[in-house]
Order: sequence, then structure tokens, then C-alpha cells
Amino acid sequence: MNHWKLAPIALGIAALAAGCSNNEATTTAEEPAATEVSEEEIEQRAMESREAIQQFASTLQGELMSAMETGGPTEAIQVCNEVAPEIAADISADTGWDVGRTSLKLRNPDNAPDEWERAVLESFDAEVAAGTPADEVAPSHEVIQTEDGARFRFMAAIPTGSQCLACHGEDIDSDIKHALERLYPEDEATGYQAGQVRGAFTITQEM
Repeated sequence: MNHWKLAPIALGIAALAAGCSNNEATTTAEEPAATEVSEEEIEQRAMESREAIQQFASTLQGELMSAMETGGPTEAIQVCNEVAPEIAADISADTGWDVGRTSLKLRNPDNAPDEWERAVLESFDAEVAAGTPADEVAPSHEVIQTEDGARFRFMAAIPTGSQCLACHGEDIDSDIKHALERLYPEDEATGYQAGQVRGAFTITQEM
């Protein structure tokens, strides 16, 4: 089996590492497409999705590392608030896909999961509960049929590393907490422990 890894994002904002095998999930709202799609096309789309996520994670990592060096975690929170959506928008514009992040415990309500994404996130949590390390949870991909046509969906888990706990853990410094309250007044993305799945990178490709 082939495996792919993404370098950890070095602060309490994000970390990502995952294997490449398929982890299926379906919902009543979106069913697998009846249209035949070749395994070669699916694998090509999955590979391209992994590359886009690698680009997202690497670019964000560089921005956050720089912010940590100049202003610490509070500066990094500000950068993540402003820059992460810009990175996602740039990659979306370059690829023509919908690229972003989502979670069951949202920091930004604009990143709320749809039904398929929620099902996949729940399956990621179930894998970890069953003993799979969060950084070994395989990405999920599926061809889904909607009223608007077929879509290729791809998600890769974001594990909670020890670095993430400064901004996502149970014991957060007051300065960081105030920064989060200012930028994310509806923040739910705290209380995590190292080794849990904190969310996922997500991609939708229209077919």
C-alpha cells in the first residue's frame, strides 16, 4: 500500500498526516453516483486532491511559523483567521475545486460540514476510538450523485498534535483565549486532547 504524509504545522493551529487508502462514507442526502467512473480517474482525482491539500498545509505552515516567530500564538491566530481562507481561495481558483477545512467542533462557522463531511468526520473519530492513531487515519473519497450532477469528494483528517493544544486544548492561556474570543466569538474548537482528530481538509470536484 502506498502512503502519503504531510509535515506537521508547527503550532497549536494544525497538524496533518494520513495514509492513502479509501475510507468510504455515504449519507441519505448524497448517494454514490450511478454513472460509471473508472478506477484510473478516481485515483487520478485522489492524487490531485492530496497534492492540493499538501500545498494548502505547506503554505499555511510557512505563514504560521513566521507569525509564531514574530508575535507568538496570538499573532498566529490572527494570520490563520486572515490567511487560511485566502490560501483556500487561491487553490480553489487555480484548480476550479471547492477547497477548505471543516470540523465537528467549529472555530469558524463558515466551515460547517455538510452531511457527507459530517459522516466522514464521525467515521474518522470512530477509527481513532477503535485504536487507529489519528495520524494514520486514511483519507476518505467518494463519487457522489446529487441533483446537480456527479461530484468527487475527498477528505483528509487533521490530527491534534501536542503543538495544537495551545489554541485548541483544555488549558488555554488568557491572552490566547481573548484573541480567540475577539476573532471567533462562536468558537467551539477547544477542549481537544493530543491524538484526537480535530477536523479535516476537504475538497469537492465537480465532474
